[in-house]
Amino acid sequence: MVFGMFKKSEEKEDKEEKPESDWLELAAEDFKEKHDVNVRVESLKDFADTQRIQALVREGNIVFLKIKGLRQKDLSELKHSVEKLKKTCTAMDGDIIGVDEDFLVLTPNYAKIYRG
Repeated sequence: MVFGMFKKSEEKEDKEEKPESDWLELAAEDFKEKHDVNVRVESLKDFADTQRIQALVREGNIVFLKIKGLRQKDLSELKHSVEKLKKTCTAMDGDIIGVDEDFLVLTPNYAKIYRG
């Protein structure tokens, strides 16, 4: 009687559907979508340029921003501009990072900067 119980449970396991494999086949059409990523190289010459740069990032552009000119001209104006750009990137779930002493990289929400 006890052995009969085990035999029935084994039969149930055999009858259950088992997946043929753990692989999922994808069609080539799934990868043919074209995504445009615009990368812009811009210069920050004074605080007034900050609005233009903000608009570019809001439009979905990745911006490499040259800050050397403003850094040499007026450091406090540069700090004010960077704070404003940082707030914009944070508000739209984007990212910002300094590269060397002369560049910033600003990204919209679909692109993240690897810090590793």
